Amino acid sequence: MRLTFKDQQLLGALRSDARASTTDIAKSLGLSRSTVQKRLARLEETGVIAGYTVQLASQYLDAEIKAHVMITVEPRATETIIAQMEQLGGVRAVYSVSGPYDLIVEVAAMSVTALDKVIDTLIAIDGVERTVSSVILSTRLKR
Repeated sequence: MRLTFKDQQLLGALRSDARASTTDIAKSLGLSRSTVQKRLARLEETGVIAGYTVQLASQYLDAEIKAHVMITVEPRATETIIAQMEQLGGVRAVYSVSGPYDLIVEVAAMSVTALDKVIDTLIAIDGVERTVSSVILSTRLKR
């Protein structure tokens, strides 16, 4: 689907404040409320907007202990492993990557002990061959 300049502006407005009213967004974009509603419906129907989510406050996120776990998996076990990871509350993201590892998993917990349990659970999944974990000390830039 091709996005117009106004579609891109609408998405930018939603990234800034997904809770803004349709009226406020329309006013900021110089469009009518009904035009914004139609554009939103079209973007949702075509799958450009897959959903709306909560953005957590930095004070809460800073309290979490996070790590990246690089994982090597057995051939053809990736989908099964990812399905099991989807059930783990501490798993924030799973990335398929090139290089010496097959996956990078972003995990988070509120304590070192809880983080260790999440990582131990990842290691115990059938098909996981090897892992290397790196605890994230601070976030220097995030966009």
